[in-house]
Amino acid sequence: MNPEDVKALVEAGFDDADVAVEGEGDRFLIRVVSDAFEGLMPVKRQQLIYACINDRIKDNSIHAVSLKTFTRAEWDKAQKMGIA
Repeated sequence: MNPEDVKALVEAGFDDADVAVEGEGDRFLIRVVSDAFEGLMPVKRQQLIYACINDRIKDNSIHAVSLKTFTRAEWDKAQKMGIA
């Protein structure tokens, strides 16, 4: 898989999200900024993303992922602090 394919899978699962994907082969870093994460614990946020890519994990197209999730407010704050 390539990052663009993974990005398309994740974007299809969210109405309005900023998705960035880095990586190659079967290992990817996925960053999602979406207000759909508002009020959710980190595990629930991860589950929403995994729901988008589980078929590719099952067929071994994706082996490993690292996830970063932010609401829009969290993302703005992280950027201002220089940690994003």
